[in-house]
Amino acid sequence: MSKYFKSILIIAFSLILINSTFAQEWSSEQKDVWASVEAYWSISSKGDVDGFLNYFDESYTGWNNRAPVPNNKANVSKYVRWDMSNNSTVLYTITPVSIWVKGEFAFVHYYFSTVEKNKEGKEKMSGGRWTDILMKKGNKWVLIGDAGGRRQSN
Repeated sequence: MSKYFKSILIIAFSLILINSTFAQEWSSEQKDVWASVEAYWSISSKGDVDGFLNYFDESYTGWNNRAPVPNNKANVSKYVRWDMSNNSTVLYTITPVSIWVKGEFAFVHYYFSTVEKNKEGKEKMSGGRWTDILMKKGNKWVLIGDAGGRRQSN
């Protein structure tokens, strides 16, 4: 069995376990928040940089676990543009773990798994945990902060 196939099996089993462990009924407010998370992941996976960045409020500050300090929207925009011009998403899954909503603010903890392809055509699988902090702006939820990162590779 190839290492790639084993990785797919491990990720699939993990997602089944996560889904069964954290399965619950979400309120309409939680579903609304999650719909925005799904929307910006979908937009990002298609390589739509501007569409993805439209989900970042100007007040945004986030901290990827590989970065020494938090980044604002302007700095994150540079990395997003570079990454999307050098890599494409082959597939992804996102699985909500908890969604907290209070008025116009929400926290979403979730697990993500991706397969990305670089310019040379090499595919890489990864996954990790993420927390998005959102604010209701008009009819959608936008990012005002986030934190998390990929799990360490073997």
